[in-house]
Amino acid sequence: MEHVDRFDGVDRAWVIDAIAAVEADANRSADTHLLPFPLPREWGIDLYLKDESVHPTGSLKHRLARSLFLYGLCSGWIGPRTTIVEASSGSTAVSEAYFARMLGLPFIAVMPASTSPEKIALIEFQGGRCHLVDDPARVVVEARWLAEDRAGHFMDQFTYAERATDWRGNNNIAESIYAQLSLERHPVPAWIVVGAGTGGTSATIGRYARFQRLPTKLCVVDPENSAFFPAWRDGDWSVTTDRGSRIEGIGRQSVEASFQPAVVDRMVPVPDAASIAAMRAASAVLGRRVGGSTGTNLWGAFGLIAQMRTAGENGSVVTLLCDGGERYTDTYYSDEWLAGQGLDPTSHLQTIEGFLATGRWRPAP
Repeated sequence: MEHVDRFDGVDRAWVIDAIAAVEADANRSADTHLLPFPLPREWGIDLYLKDESVHPTGSLKHRLARSLFLYGLCSGWIGPRTTIVEASSGSTAVSEAYFARMLGLPFIAVMPASTSPEKIALIEFQGGRCHLVDDPARVVVEARWLAEDRAGHFMDQFTYAERATDWRGNNNIAESIYAQLSLERHPVPAWIVVGAGTGGTSATIGRYARFQRLPTKLCVVDPENSAFFPAWRDGDWSVTTDRGSRIEGIGRQSVEASFQPAVVDRMVPVPDAASIAAMRAASAVLGRRVGGSTGTNLWGAFGLIAQMRTAGENGSVVTLLCDGGERYTDTYYSDEWLAGQGLDPTSHLQTIEGFLATGRWRPAP
């Protein structure tokens, strides 16, 4: 009988070993911490930060990269000689480079030529190679071409993020949050607040809460220059913006395939200066630097908590500490950089200080 084999025994054995290696990384990493953010206990509302900065590659994107590699391996797309290609200049590329090196595979991150040397260095430190493109709008096109030219695999985080993660459980981020809250005074959160880059995290959390028949609502916060909020507000998924987000890891110029709007209960647009203000305020409270997207998350969480207090509600709110602030010394933590971007967090810092002192939320106009 005529037949054609896709993989020989050596390839299948390699894939099995590769899956085991990726799973072992998850087992070594155990789980990330759920940190309480100090608020007056008498408010009756508790705020928690899921600290994703403690992953081996330092960010929430470690989870995504691990899921994408498992998805690619189990789908038969990644073998022992596959070149891995991704369109990313940030934390996703850093994390994917880590897993590619673990498996002995070449990794290429395609990114705009304007990407900072600091970001390029992080990717190269993990063994990746950076392919720079003059026109940012052609990054995905170039990544697809490179993968095809090298008979490789384009990871395509913005398409596969929501389907690569098992949203029913299997120690995904949602299941972990609820397990870690089980001994707290409000074990089922009223709200979980996240930003959207690929949309994979919000899809996982929203689906899991529904699957478990939980009343938790999902709030997605969105930075300036991102298409997610206006598209969600207007129900127009063709919306695009003319520039990229300044808050790394979240915000997109068009609505990505992984974003699942039907699981989102509320969206909140957050000015970039407010993200910076909340990031800096949180760093002072926590005694450690956090990244800009964590500031975006907290701005949304603070507003929700103030609303709960006004309504006389008790409960808990959970958001994400997406990455540490060490990566942003020359940007978000630099007053010179902020001035160059026309960002002044002063009035937003006053809003946050007023909230932390009184529980009232009075954003500047």
